[in-house]
Order: sequence, then structure tokens, then C-alpha cells
Amino acid sequence: MAKKIVGAVVVFGLLGGLSVFIWALTNNKIVIGYNKGYEPDQPIPYSHKQHAGQLQINCKYCHTGVDKSRHASVPPLNICMNCHLVVKTDSPHIQKLTEAYNSGKSIAWNKVNLLPDHVKFNHAPHIKAGKDCTVCHGNVAEMEKVKQVQSLSMGFCVNCHREKENHAPINCSTCHY
Repeated sequence: MAKKIVGAVVVFGLLGGLSVFIWALTNNKIVIGYNKGYEPDQPIPYSHKQHAGQLQINCKYCHTGVDKSRHASVPPLNICMNCHLVVKTDSPHIQKLTEAYNSGKSIAWNKVNLLPDHVKFNHAPHIKAGKDCTVCHGNVAEMEKVKQVQSLSMGFCVNCHREKENHAPINCSTCHY
């Protein structure tokens, strides 16, 4: 009798765990693989489609230093406020942005393109080599909400580095240092 009870508890436990896993997977609580398709909500909705697409603001205007540093960086609020001190000031989202700016706080934006901690990607040499942002980030100018469009796996990167016209290094220490 005790074995049947233990067996039933184990079976129900496994089924319960599997149910929670499936729920988490289907509700974007778990991302499997290399995060392709990851599309996090942001604390303030931001339309790249409007800014980069319709208004044709260059990526480097907001993501300052991308051609000189490892990181593209999230734009500091003063970049946003260059326009939004006078543009769309009646919007509740812009008011939230303005409030943070005036109080010296920042907005906790959610990172979109995720890499493992052991990968040390450097934007600068890619920009200097003439790589367009869309190669890795997709056509952001058409995205209302930005998402990760490439796997950004080691294979994705190495395949690009192996293309003759790129003249890119393929030794491990290029990305793992």
C-alpha cells in the first residue's frame, strides 16, 4: 500500500512539474535555445519603427559610442530629451521619461539581445568593418517592439567570420577573453 502511495505521489509530482514547465514555456517565461524571438516589454513603450523608420534617426545618434566601444549602450535620457523637451510632451509615456530625467533617475530598460556571460562581443570592430546593424539586429526600422531576430549563437557568428570578404578572425580569443 505504501509503495502505491509513493508511486502515485511521484507520478502526480512529475505531471505537475511537467505542467508548470509547459505553462512557463508557452507563456514566454522560459526561452529555449539562443533567445531568437525574445521580445521583452519595456518600462516605456518605444517604437523603433517610428524613430528609426519613419523619422530615419540613425542608430548611432541614440546608441552613442557604438563605433568606439564594446557596447552599443542604451541611450541616456538626455538623448531622448533632445527632442522630447518639446515633442509630444502631453504623452503620459513622455511625461514619465521627463520625470525621470528631471529627477536624475534612469529608466530600467530591458536588454533585448542576450549573449552568454562568457562571450565578449565588441561592436566597434564590426561597425568599423562596415557591417550594417541589420545583419545581427534585423530590420529594427520596421519593428514597433524590438526583438532578437538572430540566434547570436557561436555558429551564427563563426559563419559570418568565415566569409572571405569579412577578413575576420576565427580564433577563440576573439570572443572568449
